[in-house]
Amino acid sequence: MARFWVCVAGAGFFLAFLVLHSRFCGSPVLRNFTFAVSWRTEKILYRLDVDWPKHPEYFSGTTFCVAVDSLNGLVYIGQRGDNIPKILVFTEDGYFLRAWNYTVDTPHGIFAASTLYEQSIWITDVGSDFMILWLHGENGTGPAKFNIPHSVTLDSAGRVWVADRGNKRIQVFDKDTGEWLGAWNNCFTEEGPSSVRFTPDGKYLIVAQLNLSRLSVVAAPPVGSIGECSVISTIQLADQVLPHLLEVDKKTGAVYVAEIGAKQVQKYVPLNSYVPAFGS
Repeated sequence: MARFWVCVAGAGFFLAFLVLHSRFCGSPVLRNFTFAVSWRTEKILYRLDVDWPKHPEYFSGTTFCVAVDSLNGLVYIGQRGDNIPKILVFTEDGYFLRAWNYTVDTPHGIFAASTLYEQSIWITDVGSDFMILWLHGENGTGPAKFNIPHSVTLDSAGRVWVADRGNKRIQVFDKDTGEWLGAWNNCFTEEGPSSVRFTPDGKYLIVAQLNLSRLSVVAAPPVGSIGECSVISTIQLADQVLPHLLEVDKKTGAVYVAEIGAKQVQKYVPLNSYVPAFGS
């Protein structure tokens, strides 16, 4: 027992020495040690999958949107341009499968809603008609008003999260009644959100900011509360990449980003097993 306490005391003395040495001598040792602790306890990095897709030459237009069919291992990409395939289909490993140019004119958003019994892909196209269940659409800055509502997603509690890009905020509604539940605006003072998606465990939102070429991980609030927006970490993309819309694989947590500036879709995967955080 005495030997144990001697070891504890020695470890404490060693750490105190590192603190003093770093403070007065500028040693990088403690900084590296502290970073390692922070990285392991707070931030698990994503990395860019440089091998995805295997054939980027199929990106022949402006890539506006991306959707992941996790049940079937497929990635759908919508692109705009003249005389090009409007929808591209890849495997999650990045292999090109097929493309089509019929029925779609100017894709803006795409959503995979496949079940065990059928594959279903929904595409928002300029001029398309939809059945309206409830509607909030008045232009303005107040609650339940919008300025470029650009992306929408659902959480497991039945809340609808809307990227109100022009107003630099995310608004939240009840999915059944349309009741306004609250808004986040403290995280988006520089640039409004262009896309928002939840991680598979529902603990975080991945948010794209178009003109900043930035992705952020934001802590999701508990059920029954909206609270304040809290950014956990960010990833800065290259200038003028312009992330337009993104999608998160519900099984692996991989993030696919449609970049209208770079005219490509990039894939970010967790370094370890799925844990939803980026490295700043």
